[in-house]
Amino acid sequence: MLVKNEYINQLLDWYDKLLTNRQIEIMNLYYREDLSLTEIAENLKISRSAVYDQLKNTERILKNYEDKLMLVETFKKRTKLYQELLEADRSQITEIINKLLELE
Repeated sequence: MLVKNEYINQLLDWYDKLLTNRQIEIMNLYYREDLSLTEIAENLKISRSAVYDQLKNTERILKNYEDKLMLVETFKKRTKLYQELLEADRSQITEIINKLLELE
């Protein structure tokens, strides 16, 4: 579950501007503030099933954005290559730079 939460939080970091205010609110309450479905439902005065449906729908939307835009995946690859670049000796630098250019 922790891995899924981290992934959803990364997707939220990159794509939250593409969501409605209500979607952001529910996702933040669940994934960042760790409230239960019942707590969110009580706070927002909606049903527990409405919270669940909104969470699942928004998760699907976020994953769809990532499938199409690949911002999180590309960021992770780029970060890994920059780390390799920092640790590389001169003979490896050109190869790593070429990999970075391929991502762009």
